[in-house]
This record gives sequence, structure tokens and C-alpha cells, in this order.
Amino acid sequence: MSVLRFAEASQPATSVNFDLPAGACDCHTHIHGDPGRFPFFAGRVYTPELASPQEMAALHKALHIQRVVIVTPSIYGPDNAATLFGMQARGGDARGVAVIDETTSEQELTSLNAAGFRGLRLNLATGGNNDPAVARQRLQTALTRATSRGWHVQMYTSPAIIAALKDIVMSSPVPVVFDHFGGALAAQGIDQPGFGDLLSLLRAGKAYVKISGGYRASTLAPDYADVTPLARALIDANADRIVWGTDWPHPDSVTPPGRRPTDVTPLHQIDDGRLLNQLPVWAPDAAVRKKILVDNPARLYGF
Repeated sequence: MSVLRFAEASQPATSVNFDLPAGACDCHTHIHGDPGRFPFFAGRVYTPELASPQEMAALHKALHIQRVVIVTPSIYGPDNAATLFGMQARGGDARGVAVIDETTSEQELTSLNAAGFRGLRLNLATGGNNDPAVARQRLQTALTRATSRGWHVQMYTSPAIIAALKDIVMSSPVPVVFDHFGGALAAQGIDQPGFGDLLSLLRAGKAYVKISGGYRASTLAPDYADVTPLARALIDANADRIVWGTDWPHPDSVTPPGRRPTDVTPLHQIDDGRLLNQLPVWAPDAAVRKKILVDNPARLYGF
């Protein structure tokens, strides 16, 4: 039987080589708490190693990052307790993005709002859901619940699905945020199907994109240099709608063949110092980096 372990999440091996502005924010992280206290969702598609608030604090101290957004991962289903646990460890410097379902009450949303949650997440990619009709229905439902609270809706999906949702996003009364370069793949370049639709949504100011988890878009470790054209195209489209994130603790959401979703899959060992040092490559202007690291997260998450 697999044994869950602590102290496995990666820590930066490379020092940050540029000055970060005060109030910089890592806009995409997760907490994987002790399952004795925070039980995993029975329907999960993978089981990661653990990652604690103390490890996250060490990461951000090394990166000179003050603020954090913690996102409920799919391993917890609609249970946001582990995310709240991580937020409470950071106090006013933390915000959360929740996962809910049809059983989540308005009273619970009120409690989450008071605790610092500012968005709802739809994770279509990890579950392998590529049906545009399902995506449209789930987005419409999420927007209905988010709008009454002034929250945003965050989606992890592919450019093809984004293209199928473009009309809904254009008419949305609240921001829609796309994770991890909108699911674009670096090897397919900026002309890949759906990426132009994402750029259009950015130019219209209707969407935000997280330039996060470069290793999800590229296999060219450790710098993922082929992500650069995607990042620059997104920033050029609208620098006021771009935020940055690590995707720490870098879970591998694909259970290897021959293993069960309940077997522990090790976390990716990613050098987040090296990843952060790509930001000046993507955005050479310090004023643009301040928008991405400070101003845009403050607006989106209410810091």
C-alpha cells in the first residue's frame, strides 16, 4: 500500500535574479493536507503526496513573494477545508478559489466569501472532459452562482473548449480566468486552434489568463523556453489581464498505467526560482511585471 509522505514538495534551487515589487502574488497554488484531517474525494483521478502550509511559506520566502492564491484541487471534490486551512496560515495575504457542486448551499458560499474566497473553479482538464456542451452547461451554472457575489469563475481546460465558450465569456458579467496558459501547448505555437480566441477574449478585457505551470505546456525542462512565444502573445494582448503563478506543489494529475487513482503519484520536482526567472524574459518591462505580479491580482482577488 502506498504511504503518503510529508516534505516532498519542491523548493527553489535557483535564486531569483530580478527585483520583485512589494505585494507580489503567486496566483496558483494548492495545499495537500493530511488525509486524516482532510479526506480525499472518493472520485478523484489521482492521489498526490502531501504539501503543507509551512512548506508553502518556505517557498514564498525564497521567492520574495508576499501574497498567495490557494486553489482547491480536484482531489478534494467540493470540499474546500484544506484550502481554508492553508489560507488561515497566511492571514490577510491569502485568497482562495473554491470548488462547489449542486449541494453547496448559499450559506456555505457566504462563509467562504467571509473567509477570503473570491472565485469558483471548474477543472475540466484533469478529469479529461472535452465535451463542449458539458463545458457550456457547467460554466453557465458557475457564472450564475459567482455573479451574485461578485466572484470570478476560473477554468482549467483547452483552447478548443475556450473557443466553444467564447460567446458565454464575452457576455459574462464577471471575469473568467483561464489557468495555465489557457491549456495551450508550447509545441503547437501561437497559431494552434483556439489560442486566437483566447487572445481575443483578453483584448476585450473579458478574461484573465494565468501564465502558470509552464511545465504543463512544455516538456523542455528546466526553463521551458518554448513557452515564451505563448507568454509574450498573451501579455501583448492585454497586460492588464495577466497573472502569474507557480502551480506549486506541482501535482502529477495523471495516474500511471497499471496504477490506481488511490495510489500515490509523486509530485513533480520543479525549480520555481528558475520558473520565476523566466518572467523577465516574457515581460522585460518592470512596469508590466508589476501589473502581472501586484496590480492585476489585487484587482481580481481583492487584496
